[in-house]
Amino acid sequence: MAARDDVILVRDRYYILATSALVDERTRVLKHGDTFAIFDRYGDIRTVGTGQQGVFQGDTRMLSRLELRLGSAHPLLLSSTVTEDNSVMAVDLANPDLDLDGEDPRLLARETVHILRAVCLWQRTCCMSFQLHSFGSGAIALPVELAFEADFADMFEVRGTRRTRRGTVLAPEVEQGRVRLAYQGLDGRLRAATLYLEPDPAVLTASGARWDVRLEPGEEQTLRLAVACEVDGEHDRSQPIHFEVARQAQVDRYVASSVSACAIETSNAQFNQWLARSAADLRMMLTEMPTGPYPYAGVPWFSTAFGRDGIITAFETLWVDPTIAAGVLRFLSATQAVDSAPERDAEPGKILHETRRGEMAALGEVPFGRYYGTVDATPLYVLLAAAYFEATRDIALIEQIWPHVEAALGWIERHGDIDGDGYVEYARRSESGLANQGWKDSQDSISHQDGHLAGGPIALCEVQAYVHGAWGGAARLAEAIGRGGLADDHRARARALRERFEADYWIEELGTYALALDGEKRPCRVRSSNAGHVLFTGTASDERAARVARTLMADDSFSGWGVRTLSSREDRYNPMSYHNGSVWPHDNAVIAAGMGRYGMRAPVLELMRGLFDASMFVDLHRMPELLCGFARRVSEGPTRYPVACAPQSWSAGAVYLLLQACLGLSIDAATCTVRFTRPELPDFLDLVHITRLRVGEATIDLELRRYPGNVGINVTRREGQVEVIAVK
Repeated sequence: MAARDDVILVRDRYYILATSALVDERTRVLKHGDTFAIFDRYGDIRTVGTGQQGVFQGDTRMLSRLELRLGSAHPLLLSSTVTEDNSVMAVDLANPDLDLDGEDPRLLARETVHILRAVCLWQRTCCMSFQLHSFGSGAIALPVELAFEADFADMFEVRGTRRTRRGTVLAPEVEQGRVRLAYQGLDGRLRAATLYLEPDPAVLTASGARWDVRLEPGEEQTLRLAVACEVDGEHDRSQPIHFEVARQAQVDRYVASSVSACAIETSNAQFNQWLARSAADLRMMLTEMPTGPYPYAGVPWFSTAFGRDGIITAFETLWVDPTIAAGVLRFLSATQAVDSAPERDAEPGKILHETRRGEMAALGEVPFGRYYGTVDATPLYVLLAAAYFEATRDIALIEQIWPHVEAALGWIERHGDIDGDGYVEYARRSESGLANQGWKDSQDSISHQDGHLAGGPIALCEVQAYVHGAWGGAARLAEAIGRGGLADDHRARARALRERFEADYWIEELGTYALALDGEKRPCRVRSSNAGHVLFTGTASDERAARVARTLMADDSFSGWGVRTLSSREDRYNPMSYHNGSVWPHDNAVIAAGMGRYGMRAPVLELMRGLFDASMFVDLHRMPELLCGFARRVSEGPTRYPVACAPQSWSAGAVYLLLQACLGLSIDAATCTVRFTRPELPDFLDLVHITRLRVGEATIDLELRRYPGNVGINVTRREGQVEVIAVK
């Protein structure tokens, strides 16, 4: 048998390197707008582990080192966390046993001085304060030192890509209380990090500062650092933003965003913590664009706009916050491809995959400045537009984006079907683009039963389901805006595609749909989670949907934490791989929504249980991008994936779609109706309160109580005309 085309032989061009174990897996993440920062638990930035720590702006690491020392020693760590609203990292530190030099050398006993280190991001500035409090009985002279560096590495360099040339690091500017570190990129852009230190340090160089702090018994002093990030002089500041100002601005922003949003609280405190962290993560990942809020995909590797990720996040949160979906639809309409550009895998009507603003993207060293190498974002865009309209009846937005919906349908019909067989396929046109262009886009993710990689053009099973749903959704939209003549055509296309799909993709002996058809129209006969997405759009027949669910919930696919991307019975199964055996929260949420669509509540509750249990083991109750797919072991938590993003928007949104699937909840703004179809709650949720649920122009508060085999629904507040219907 020929050697298998394994990743051990051929490395994916955009594979994220992990050349070292995580030194401390509990890193701390902050984000505001296009700026994000990753620290260790001390609040330091160190070049250790996976090398992901730093302050980043516009796909560039603006600060690559920041280390606090007391004398020449690391402080002792007492505690470290990020506040529940994700606005501030708070670190409690203390001095170690220190030999202090001076006229009267003596030992400073450990834990005599407490340091509260607090960090906040605001308007491209990382603001930091150090509150030192002495609990000693005598005066203390304590040297406090900061070491800092800026490597101005492009995000793809941080991920492991090697460059043959780089720009020029400019001479540092050091003056009283201020250091400016700058880099002139090969793209002609000037990137700079300006450090402001208060009060003026006793010693200040291009790589460090020292304060000689003297503390009387019980005295408290505050030191401040602000790191302002600028590109081409934008937001260049002569004065720093103080931590206190940034903190208050973040609090005000959080409160304002919480006033009108739907809120959920339950009888389970641990579930509430998962909900609270998910809500805070989503608010943090939302970035204001000219077109409205857009959920950036994930920190650190994908802190930018991704088409597919934004759409899935919008689906997950549609019932709790439809403004996210509106922002996603506007942004993706504005960035829709209008021309053919093979180097960017762009074609007229195609929806964006990702956009980047770093030096390498500007120079074309990577194709992702504005890249369209995704096969599923375009039908998902149409699908989201239809779902948004059903939930909101926002006819103005639908009329605004209708030309873009038509262009997306045109891409599906003309460009998406590469070989004219009636299915939407992908085949990379850009040599430097992605080899696989579904949500499982790593190089080795699409294979045959014997483990060999599938050749293109590849027609993924879930993409055909999305297209089926898109045609049906477009028919409903056409009727809503007075284009009823198109509706019959769109519905006919949906019916024809469904019939052909059922005939060509079903694998009877596996009890599931083929992962894909390859370029020779051979089905990839493997058990994968992709088949669960077929249920999400209602493409499967009732009987086959039930069989897919049984296949996905069997021990070879369900790990105990969630459904694996690939069954353990398959040749390429590896629980530590990115897409061939791992567990992705968003994937499971979509699968749960699909099962719920067919009224299958038992497997939905099991998926909810698995991910809820996982949330209790992960740091800060923050659901990561993915988990390893090892089988669940008694009294142990899930196994982390080493370079998973956390937070990740579609992982944060998973809890909302899971809860919706449990309750069979749907909103019809046209009839001002909230419908619960065969609702059930897992055994760890006795009571669920939903407040400010928006239904068209109305809002409603609900109390849901679990009973044996039933859920009681009580309306506790109603504002406007809205009806609640429960269907058993």
